Amino acid sequence: MEPLILNTPRLVLRPFEASDVDAVFAACQDPDIPRWTNVPSPYLREHAQNFVTEMVPNGWRDNTSYSLAVVTKDDGVLVGAMGLVRLELAGPERQAEIGYWTVKEHRGRGYTVEAARRMIDWAFGDLGVERMEWYAEVGNEGSWAVARSLGFQREGTLRARIPHAGTRRDSWIGSLLPSDLGLPTPTPYLPGPQPS
Repeated sequence: MEPLILNTPRLVLRPFEASDVDAVFAACQDPDIPRWTNVPSPYLREHAQNFVTEMVPNGWRDNTSYSLAVVTKDDGVLVGAMGLVRLELAGPERQAEIGYWTVKEHRGRGYTVEAARRMIDWAFGDLGVERMEWYAEVGNEGSWAVARSLGFQREGTLRARIPHAGTRRDSWIGSLLPSDLGLPTPTPYLPGPQPS
């Protein structure tokens, strides 16, 4: 698939460009990004270069992940990264996982929720995703605050799901269905009985 551009009232979600390498490198010096995501630590400029020029384009080309730079509309400043990963778009699964990080100086302004909402709309509408998943290490309250704002339902805790810094860590899991947003779904959903 070819990378695309998505717009929101304040943001542009666009393909990463070579000129983004320095901004990605600077953003990932914030210890919270490698603490809560899978970016390398310490994060070197060559990691940013590889991410922007190899990993992101390869993901789009191979249909394995769709990552976009999140920049402000007014001045084009990088405020974060937004992506769909672990795509299962062929066959009956029709699911994807959303992932994101936000530049420290731009947190608390609603940018990540705004960008994620647009990415989810695209996934449900254009890609035909029928289940969006969200994972975060237990304790990542910032990521959960974004997911909760988007309407994700936290479904529980998965033991030892995330390998991080030489240990396996527990993960929260959440999901969002098109029907949660009032959207139609081609495949009917039959919920199981709820525990009493």
